[in-house]
Amino acid sequence: MDSIYQRTPKLVAVSTPKLAEELKYYMKTNTHPQFAVVGHPNKGKSSIVSTLSHDQSIAISNRSGTTEHATTYTVETHSGYYELIDTPGFQRPTRVLKWLNEHCQNASERAKTLYEFISSPQCQEEFRDEVELLTPIVNGAAILYVVDGSRPYGVEYESEMEILRWTGQPSMALINPIENGQFVDEWSSALAQYFKSVRLFNPFNADFDKQIELLKTFVYLNPQWADSLNRITDGLVNKRHSQKSESITILAHLLEDLCAHQTHQKAVTKTQATKLKPVVMKNYTQWMKTREHNAIEELLALYCHSKTAFSLKDLDLPPDLFDCEEWYAWGLNKKQLVSASTIAGAASGAMLDAAIAGSSLMMGTIGGGLIGATGAWIGANSLLNARIKGLPLGGFQAKIGPITNRNFPFVVIGRFLHLYQQIINLNHADRRMLTQSTFDFQKQLELLDTDARKAIFNGCNRLVKQKSVNNLDELLLPLFNLK
Repeated sequence: MDSIYQRTPKLVAVSTPKLAEELKYYMKTNTHPQFAVVGHPNKGKSSIVSTLSHDQSIAISNRSGTTEHATTYTVETHSGYYELIDTPGFQRPTRVLKWLNEHCQNASERAKTLYEFISSPQCQEEFRDEVELLTPIVNGAAILYVVDGSRPYGVEYESEMEILRWTGQPSMALINPIENGQFVDEWSSALAQYFKSVRLFNPFNADFDKQIELLKTFVYLNPQWADSLNRITDGLVNKRHSQKSESITILAHLLEDLCAHQTHQKAVTKTQATKLKPVVMKNYTQWMKTREHNAIEELLALYCHSKTAFSLKDLDLPPDLFDCEEWYAWGLNKKQLVSASTIAGAASGAMLDAAIAGSSLMMGTIGGGLIGATGAWIGANSLLNARIKGLPLGGFQAKIGPITNRNFPFVVIGRFLHLYQQIINLNHADRRMLTQSTFDFQKQLELLDTDARKAIFNGCNRLVKQKSVNNLDELLLPLFNLK
């Protein structure tokens, strides 16, 4: 239930030109979209601002009074910008409403009375929080009033809502089901009497489309902002498309680097080179882990989640390298690998055996490896040995890589897509750590049409053969279009 209630704002007839000018002076309308997020303390106002502004820097806490001053956050696109104002919660709304009524003779004076309230040094001292939250509204901001749908409605909220109604500014109420939606219906019934639009909005799981829908609602609530908001929402959608394209590029570069990387160390004698094998193995695995880690950090930064914590170690597959089911968990399953090998031209029995059976231990090792296992990212040395090679000009070298197993690039892709899906659906109010979750890469592959799947198989086959893939971004695109 996204849109619970919505009504068209009524046109108010102003009796005289003089009064109209006074209203313009006391109650302004901004030329650019600006939204003051207001409400009772601890109802999720800062969480909503964080999600809508895509800003992780905003302090979020269960402690009442986290926001002490009205703070403006700007959301920019190539097409324009809008502002969100995080405000303190109402503290003394009943006393404030009493003050307003005592200083106002009739409804035509309300704008002037509100202006006098926020301008009064005495009120600034006595009602600091209310002055902070009302000032941006008097100065032209629209209202986003936030309540908790998991707590019952009470008459104590009516003073807050009546004060906001006095402003006459475009308004929307957001019901935030912090724990559950038990009291959403009674809240929606009450809120509809005070606000022009009422919506259910959870800042922790409201996806990108819901955020865009919320902004578009104000096109109808404040027609003066219609052109700006339409340009802004179009800009946000275009930015989202650009982020997806950049994500594909990050994966393409990661694939090329991991599939091509090798580590070697020279030595004078074969004995010395043999002793260097553990060092070469350690350097190789560390480089591969670091490269993937950097790609994930790049992906997080792209979606403005630089502060999101993650640990590859905590996302490991089980450590049993001899469990065939786990070997295929992140890359292709056996059937898909046969298909990929056939498409790539590995039709002979010997080549298929090498792709599936003969290399299965290595495949399992690598499958678990890219998830970042602490002790065996690529596995025990017995499964992926460093090679000792004599050099033409004398001496020897211990060398490992590049990996040529056919499943390797698919493991990289599956691992990256798993994290990508988490990140694009992670709202900025959600400060939890990235965690392990169900992701069926093999099922995703099966959803592709035959040509797209064949193109990916051929591209990955070229990568493990150390051949360039000129259109790798284009080949990967269909995987990012799946939901």
